[in-house]
Amino acid sequence: MSAPAPAVPGGTVALITFGCAKNLVDSEIMLGLLARTGYRPVPDPERADVVVLNTCGFLGLSRAEAESAIAEALERKARRGGRVIAAGCCVQRFGDDLRRLFPGVDAWLGVADFDKIAAAVRAEPFRPGRRAFLGGSESPRLLSTPPAWAYLKVSEGCSHACAFCAIPGIKGPYRSRTPASIVQEAESLAARGVREIILVSQDTTYFGRDRGLRGGLAALLRRLNRIEDLAWIRFLYGYPEEIDDELLEAMALPRICRYLDIPFQHAAPEIVRKMGRTFPAERALRKIERIRRRLPGVSIRTSLIVGFPGEGRREFDLLRSFVRDAAFDHLGVFTYSREAGTRAWALGNPVPAPVKKRRLESILELQAGISAAATARLVGRTVEALVEGPWSSGPGLLVGRTRGQAPEVDGVVLVRRPSSWTPSEDPLVEVEITHSDVYDLHGRIAAKRPTR
Repeated sequence: MSAPAPAVPGGTVALITFGCAKNLVDSEIMLGLLARTGYRPVPDPERADVVVLNTCGFLGLSRAEAESAIAEALERKARRGGRVIAAGCCVQRFGDDLRRLFPGVDAWLGVADFDKIAAAVRAEPFRPGRRAFLGGSESPRLLSTPPAWAYLKVSEGCSHACAFCAIPGIKGPYRSRTPASIVQEAESLAARGVREIILVSQDTTYFGRDRGLRGGLAALLRRLNRIEDLAWIRFLYGYPEEIDDELLEAMALPRICRYLDIPFQHAAPEIVRKMGRTFPAERALRKIERIRRRLPGVSIRTSLIVGFPGEGRREFDLLRSFVRDAAFDHLGVFTYSREAGTRAWALGNPVPAPVKKRRLESILELQAGISAAATARLVGRTVEALVEGPWSSGPGLLVGRTRGQAPEVDGVVLVRRPSSWTPSEDPLVEVEITHSDVYDLHGRIAAKRPTR
């Protein structure tokens, strides 16, 4: 086994993040902690004295991605020296195997150890944590998102018992931050110029339940809505059981985006039951109808899994019918991955991979028509958009989003760039939509909002 590489005091660090928005927040905090101790972040691992890999462990594919990234980082270390640190969910879930495979890694940080990153980089001993790191308003962050928006993590872990999901085994039970801590961090982000905050957790609608709070998210939204320098407040994700009239009433407040990401996962009653979920098609459609009635103009996104054990032709046809009847504004679909340590492991993996792939493509084809119709309905209207900056794929264009589009998963608004536009301008603009395609909108700035 090779000896750990020596620390480089006050050197450069490249931190590469895999997986979800919650991981990104953890990475931003790690960068903030490192900056406090004199380390300078750089985007290129080839220029870094230390490479930190914040891994995802949700699926077996995530492990393959992590192993490839670790191997590449160790090859780079062999060429030019430095240190390699592996962190995050994959380390937590598969740590023993990874340590045997990659003895050249200098330090390993599980999900409870993100606050130990400075010690790991300096090659100092540290005591591993016992609960998933949650952070707080006092945690330093170097934001890596565009200046106009930022994620804000409100909890860690999950107390649901979905049969297919490994998250509770990785992160432990649901644990909320205090509302005061979240409001304080939101105020700090707003003071830094952030115009949209996006609340993230495994189930944001569960917020506060572990603290004995009823209507915890609704109360939090009402407090956040009073922060004048914030323009948009969005949250991901919402479980249908937790979406009640009190929450919908809070979502009608002016700064709260009328946007819900509800991961229904499936629609066939028997599959929903095996998954450990509670909303088959008929009940889900009633919930969607109620949401749309209480929140006119709401955008609804869902995530689905095809190929779960027991999904035959009949169950899949029910799922297709559900997608057609629900007419989601946005949809993501995944093929079932059999994961060790989950309750669904015992069900095997009987649906062949080619069948899963065909079913995924069938759902995406169906949704493409629904999404194209939804974007076409906005042509000729003027909508509020948050501009993120120049579009990297096309000269003369700015890229932004409407309140009905979440970052990184939904479509965008492509806006003709006025000759007078500068990055220092208020990113909130009124955009006249001139045309659309399947997922994206195109338009021109109709009027600039007054600067703050």
